[in-house]
Amino acid sequence: MLLTMLNTTEYSEARELEALLAKVAAGDKQALGQLYERTHSAVFGFAMSMSQTPADAEDILHDTYLAVYSSAGGYSAKGKPMAWIMTIAKNLARMKMRMAKRMLDADESDWGKYLSAKPEVSPDERILLQTAMKILSDEEQQIVMLHAVSGMKHREIAALLDMPTATVLSKYSRAIKKLRTAMEAE
Repeated sequence: MLLTMLNTTEYSEARELEALLAKVAAGDKQALGQLYERTHSAVFGFAMSMSQTPADAEDILHDTYLAVYSSAGGYSAKGKPMAWIMTIAKNLARMKMRMAKRMLDADESDWGKYLSAKPEVSPDERILLQTAMKILSDEEQQIVMLHAVSGMKHREIAALLDMPTATVLSKYSRAIKKLRTAMEAE
């Protein structure tokens, strides 16, 4: 019963996002604003997982919604509008990394300042994310941020990162164990 309710909620959310995308395709800028409000946290969390600086993540976020606006007409409703948006973000992030041909280390104080300016990130989440940046591998960081910050399900993360769901689950579990061990040590 609970699974049916969750699937119904996901389906409803997807339908609402598809309706907004249809309006965006027709040139409705207000619909783009509504789409942004409903999805930007997830897209930003994903962009943060693929970039090393908050500024790069914001650039990816901005470019993603410009691309959504310009290519919404090409979206075909298949019940996965969030996957379509995240694929755009992923491609833009990869392009940005290729163009830069380098990964910059994020300065810990920059992360702290940036995260404290985001009201949707709780103080506990802030601590978790700052700790994660220090002790997790890049792939583990990406999976934890997609799940914890973006709220994506493990199977969605697996599809986005082109990994088996079992691999995502095991990497997430390993990352959480690392974080627990680090927090218990402090």
